[in-house]
Amino acid sequence: MKDLKTLTPLTKILKEIQHINSAIALMGWDQETYMPLGAGQARAEQMSFLKGLVHEKQVGKEMSETLAQFVDLETGGLSGDANDWDEPASACLREVWRDYHHATCLPSDFVRKLGLETSLSHQVWIEARKKSDFSLFASNLKRIVALKKEEAEYLGYGDSPYDALMDRFEPGMTIAQVAPLFDALKAKLVPLVEKIQLSSVVPRKEIFQTYFAEKAQIEFGEKVLQAMGYDFSIGRQDLSAHPFTTSFHPTDVRITTRVDEKDLLSSLFSSIHEGGHGLYDQGLSVAHFGTPLGDSISLGIHESQSRMWENSVGRSKPFWKHFYPILQKTFPEQFEALGVEDFYSAINTVGPSLIRVESDEVTYNLHIMLRFEIERAIIEDDFPVEQLPVLWNDKMEAYLGVRPENDAEGVLQDVHWSGGAFGYFPTYTLGNLYAAQFFNQAKKEIPNLLEQISKGSLLPLKSWLNEKIHRWGRQYSSQAMVARVCGEAPDPAYFINYLEEKFGEIYSLT
Repeated sequence: MKDLKTLTPLTKILKEIQHINSAIALMGWDQETYMPLGAGQARAEQMSFLKGLVHEKQVGKEMSETLAQFVDLETGGLSGDANDWDEPASACLREVWRDYHHATCLPSDFVRKLGLETSLSHQVWIEARKKSDFSLFASNLKRIVALKKEEAEYLGYGDSPYDALMDRFEPGMTIAQVAPLFDALKAKLVPLVEKIQLSSVVPRKEIFQTYFAEKAQIEFGEKVLQAMGYDFSIGRQDLSAHPFTTSFHPTDVRITTRVDEKDLLSSLFSSIHEGGHGLYDQGLSVAHFGTPLGDSISLGIHESQSRMWENSVGRSKPFWKHFYPILQKTFPEQFEALGVEDFYSAINTVGPSLIRVESDEVTYNLHIMLRFEIERAIIEDDFPVEQLPVLWNDKMEAYLGVRPENDAEGVLQDVHWSGGAFGYFPTYTLGNLYAAQFFNQAKKEIPNLLEQISKGSLLPLKSWLNEKIHRWGRQYSSQAMVARVCGEAPDPAYFINYLEEKFGEIYSLT
């Protein structure tokens, strides 16, 4: 039986490629955190060069000749009898060929050009967002959109060019699958939002609109991260304009948060959310670093980890039974006289929000659907980039009943388009669906999980996720992983039931 040792010549090349990708990721992390503003042009050129180098190694003679020893380069079929390969080796070759096939579709010059444009555009987006002026970013975005359409043509697609872009983040996912799912979800969410708006219950969200010292916020967030099992000896947390997680190796994982001294929740839940991503990256196999078996499955599965920790755990009653007394000691002036029930209701307030990352669990997916529709309009229907602010504001008003007063709280709020990440947003909703189903299964398999969480014992859940999901890398697809862990295919009913039960109790809904 042929196993991973058979693939040693191939894994050697893969690790070399990953070392360069890690250097690119380190440059990207620095660009978001500590890089001086004046270094933008030079950094863009450096990253563009390295991305081009990675692409050349991905499609070069050494890779093609080595990979050809194990698979048919045209079809990806395994050499010899497929039954001769064990499951890990077979999965590794399947994923390496998928990556190779995608890479060979894209010319090196195109990869460099896209890399340079996205790196430069990121700096422009930061400035445009700071000045709340979309016109400063519009030209860059037009060039990115043109490049992403070109990329879709190179990659090929069936029904829509958007499918090709979405596949980069959630392999195998198409509009034909996502659109009906979103429609069904919206059919449940809109009535739930309406019921909540009619409820006489009004959580005391104003308690968070006071002063919270930055240092104390960060320290409390780090206490929670440590309880979650985020290992600060192989990780760190810094500040950035848009919270994110990046990994150079399972032993070097970085997360960021952002702090608003007049809004406790922004930093706290950003830390927990990114901590969930960080636990996934720290839980990947060191032995398989550089290969698909040492990589995460998809953005949807990755998002399921962050949303589970942020919402299923971090916004739950059991969690705050333990952590609220600690928060009261951290901010006695603000919370000493406030009961945990009022606090719990306040952190789960449902209402229209302009900012996606600060929205509640119920309305969050409406933000995603809005972006999904806008991206399709841009990619499929050539919607004019210059008119995006108006389209964005109109859809915000239609979906959530609020209208942004400026570009920073509207079309410029997300970093994704500056990096060319069209097709990324749907993975957020998929992550919510996967998270609810995974957590439901964890409650079945971990004895007294909620009771353990109420005592501040979060490591049993982390260990369960390490064992069930993280350590497998890309051996299974996202759909297969959900079925493997939960014993059934992905089912949105778990998420809907979770929302209706939780918010039905908070808002006294019948």
